[in-house]
Amino acid sequence: MPIVEQRPLTPGQRFHLRNKRVVSKKRPEKLLSESKKRTGGRNCYGRITSRRRGGGHKKLYRLIDFKRYKLEIPARVKSIEYDPNRTANIALLAYADGEKTYILAPKGVKEGDILINYKESGDFKVGNNMPLNAIPPATKVHCIEMQPGKGAQMARSAGAAAQLVNIDGDRATLKMPSGEIRMVKAICRATVGEVGNASHRHANIGKAGRNRWKGRRPRVRGVAMNPVDHPMGGGEGRTSGGGHPVSPWGQLSKGFPTRRKGKLTNKMILIRRDGRRVKR
Repeated sequence: MPIVEQRPLTPGQRFHLRNKRVVSKKRPEKLLSESKKRTGGRNCYGRITSRRRGGGHKKLYRLIDFKRYKLEIPARVKSIEYDPNRTANIALLAYADGEKTYILAPKGVKEGDILINYKESGDFKVGNNMPLNAIPPATKVHCIEMQPGKGAQMARSAGAAAQLVNIDGDRATLKMPSGEIRMVKAICRATVGEVGNASHRHANIGKAGRNRWKGRRPRVRGVAMNPVDHPMGGGEGRTSGGGHPVSPWGQLSKGFPTRRKGKLTNKMILIRRDGRRVKR
């Protein structure tokens, strides 16, 4: 979608860049949406465990079909809709048997298109879903499963797509949007094409209040705090610290590995996103 720049009638519009609205203005399907409880970043004891959250506009959660479980049944795209819970737009599918579901809207899919979830192999049309071992190498795919039948977990944000490098036995090698090269089981399902709304990353909120509408509260720098509140706080006059950047609880925040070792997903990584080859 093209980026629209408004005539700056107010200071907040001076730097505001937004996507041109090409999605449907209709309300979300009642049976495919539910209320979304907001916690303000607090746990069951009322303590803040995720900072800088709170406020924001009400929004309904749209139930997305990440499993694409209805196989070999043609579905017509009824509408492309906005989803406040994610960067990508969503597409409403109406299957031939009368059932409706939401999926992430792929790039190039429009109202009236016919999409099919294939059990094995099928037409490599953008938006069709099938196992990775049925897709030719070098194809761009999105909404990829990490475990068969678990539902799509990878390449789901606006403009995201992974490239299928090759199929070797029961393993499929993928090059992820981050540059990471990893393997998944070849029977994992994926959707052909890339996620739409790629211009989302070029948008500019224009004013701080727009972040408050999204439920994002201000972030205070650690060096601007007192020593009792942050390890990097305090000092006579302005200072950039002198120590290593850390979190309020002392954990290093630049280059310190926080990923747990021994996980199943780690064993499937061949080359990390920073270009380092994983040693076995």
